[in-house]
Amino acid sequence: MNLPTKAADAHATLAAAFNTGDVATVLSMYDFNGIFVPESGEPLSGKEQFEQVIKTILTIKGKMEIKTVYCVQTGNIAVGRSEWNITDGDEVKISAKGIEVMKQQADGTWKIVIDHAFGALENMVA
Repeated sequence: MNLPTKAADAHATLAAAFNTGDVATVLSMYDFNGIFVPESGEPLSGKEQFEQVIKTILTIKGKMEIKTVYCVQTGNIAVGRSEWNITDGDEVKISAKGIEVMKQQADGTWKIVIDHAFGALENMVA
């Protein structure tokens, strides 16, 4: 799977990659120097920790959908707000609102530098 060439396409690309179940494809969306903040609120960094959290999410059976609420960009940096869920038929396995910071790479593609997967929930505090 190709990385997005527009920041606004990052959410759709990420959902499609998750739905393939391919850890390598999902990991290619992330800059491992960045952070991933899971539901626990404890930031994770580095390839091994990213891989562990991605594999955990992939164990949730169902289809991931990510709606882009907004994506704003200045130069090679963008911030997006998402509403995402994993459903299995009518059953919602997980649902959240996230905030993502993306950075354009030298080849023109975009990677996620900060993924605060639950960061836009009403009860979330920094």
